[in-house]
Amino acid sequence: MRETGYAMRLLLVEDDPMIGNGLQQGLRHEGYTVDWVQEGSMAVLALETNPYSLLLLDLGLPRLDGMQVLKALRQRDQALSVIIITARDSLPDRLAGLDNGADDYLMKPFAIEELVARIRAVSRRHAGHARTQLSAGPLRLDPARHLLWLRNMLVVVSAKEFAILQELMRESGTVISREQLEERLYGWGEEVGSNAVEVHIHNLRKKLGSEVIRTVRGVGYRIGDPEAA
Repeated sequence: MRETGYAMRLLLVEDDPMIGNGLQQGLRHEGYTVDWVQEGSMAVLALETNPYSLLLLDLGLPRLDGMQVLKALRQRDQALSVIIITARDSLPDRLAGLDNGADDYLMKPFAIEELVARIRAVSRRHAGHARTQLSAGPLRLDPARHLLWLRNMLVVVSAKEFAILQELMRESGTVISREQLEERLYGWGEEVGSNAVEVHIHNLRKKLGSEVIRTVRGVGYRIGDPEAA
């Protein structure tokens, strides 16, 4: 089974069409939801209007430089993980990027596998732990290897089912609404059926049992004991 990344929505800011398209397709293949813009000003707008878990930021952007985007983000105290992806390899550039709030600095060219590993590492640090697996009740989930266990038995689920479980388990005990799940798991241009999340939840319950994912009527869904949240 192929490895996959954290189920999260990323914003990719890259002005080179070939690089941007390649990264977007490669990251989607790894299980991420990826929105892509080519200008710094568009990145600022996207960050103000959409929920993202991580920003992949080129520095040499038209209209608004990537470093200006980063400074604007941090000045708003927006708690968002940032990985700079750039061809600028000088020590002053690397220091400036990290000092202005980037979590990591990756030099082009790079392999998609290295980028995915860095995304996972930054995401773990941002969450305040170094664990590579998630657990909630009888469930154990390994995002890096796209594996799910129910009471130590492997269970096969679809990519979207895995992504929904991942979001719920990352916030075990917390209720997450259908709208929040849609925002995190579907990017621009992806058609979302009015009951898409409900269908995935229904299928998960058939595979995992009806009590694993709880419905809080009128609010959303929860995995785990709320007192443990």
